[in-house]
Amino acid sequence: MERLNSKLYVENCYIMKENERLRKKAELLNQENQQLLFQLKQRLSETKNPNGSNNDNDICSSSSASGKS
Repeated sequence: MERLNSKLYVENCYIMKENERLRKKAELLNQENQQLLFQLKQRLSETKNPNGSNNDNDICSSSSASGKS
């Protein structure tokens, strides 16, 4: 029984370490995504129609909000 507990403890430590690694990777990917979204919004605002209508930017905002979980 003690051997099984030791094995499970080591496996749990490995899972927690892997979880932390994946969490950090997800955080970096989220930061990169936010930067790219900011750049896209900047480019869209630069190419905005002269009359001030910019429906593409609204579409981008709504799709990014629906992509969050």
